[in-house]
Amino acid sequence: MAQADLYETLGVSRDASADELKKAYRKLAVKYHPDKNPDDKVAEAKFKEISSAYDNLKDPDKRAAYDRYGHAAFQGGMGGGGGGGHDPFDMFREAFGGRGGGGGGGIFDEFFGGGGGQSTGGAAHGSDLRYDLEISLEEAVKGCEKEIRYRRPAECKKCHGEGAEPGSKKVTCPTCGGTGQVSSNRGFISFRQVCPNCQGSGQIIEKPCKNCHGEGREMETSTVKVRIPGGVATGSKLRSAGKGEAGQMGGQAGDLYIIIHVKEHELFERHDHDLFCEVPIKFTLAALGGAINVPTLFGKGSLKIPAGTQTGTTFRLRGQGVPHLRGNRKGDLLIRVQIEVPTKLSSEQKKKLEDYAESCGDPANPMGESFVEKAKKFFR
Repeated sequence: MAQADLYETLGVSRDASADELKKAYRKLAVKYHPDKNPDDKVAEAKFKEISSAYDNLKDPDKRAAYDRYGHAAFQGGMGGGGGGGHDPFDMFREAFGGRGGGGGGGIFDEFFGGGGGQSTGGAAHGSDLRYDLEISLEEAVKGCEKEIRYRRPAECKKCHGEGAEPGSKKVTCPTCGGTGQVSSNRGFISFRQVCPNCQGSGQIIEKPCKNCHGEGREMETSTVKVRIPGGVATGSKLRSAGKGEAGQMGGQAGDLYIIIHVKEHELFERHDHDLFCEVPIKFTLAALGGAINVPTLFGKGSLKIPAGTQTGTTFRLRGQGVPHLRGNRKGDLLIRVQIEVPTKLSSEQKKKLEDYAESCGDPANPMGESFVEKAKKFFR
């Protein structure tokens, strides 16, 4: 069956610039990526097809060879994903500015780690993955256990990561003759580079696994239980070893990094290891003093209010804050009181307040006297 034109696969013209190629690939890769199309074999095949096309056209030398000789330039293996270390997931990271493209810290690296690396022997370390987990403030302070589900490239169950059909074997790469390198001449200068067909291993798979198309990996939904210690904050990172992308050709699996995001609480604000909240109290309690019950994340607490407490006064409950991740210390709970002024009074209550105000005189307290003295100059 005739192979599709690489430019048509990406939907670009033959004179498209490198930026136009990358833009077209990004759009298609996002549309057909297995994470967005779970268990969709058609989308997965399409993703590999556009990845292969971009892999060949993004390299100036490969593109020039293709423009001149067509698919014959690849000697039957370069663009077909038939069996030699081709990884469309790496190309997806590269197109989005990740590890493979030399940009460092692109979109894909930002969300999925990008920690893997291909060796010249064909084995590839699986990339790290990122999972953003949102938890409540109570869970962040007390600690908890969570079970998370996520999609990842895992070891193919049929070929066990080898990429070959059962009973198949590896054969010498016809492109490089088993050396793992190919030569190209530019004028009087000869250049040697890693063989694009076998990725430097010197061998290709005789019969690629039909289940994973020779990649050695397939998408699956994984479940991991994560123990979250008390004291984590937004941005805290937890690592689950070996739970990232599966490696290729016997390569080690990557890790899963869980990034914590703590939701806002309706009563408490967090300031490092201290918690803060505002508590309304009656003006009679503020004047006469007494005790009130206050909420904490560890149960009900008691707070003593001295007579004459002013609005905005802050009290501290020791050890009722956030635990330190290292050590047995805890922060404190800071409580700022707000004095409530009644909005509705009965006739009897109003009369008693008027009698109180009259008995106090005007101004009624030292703070008021000080303010009046300072304000006099504005009325002169």
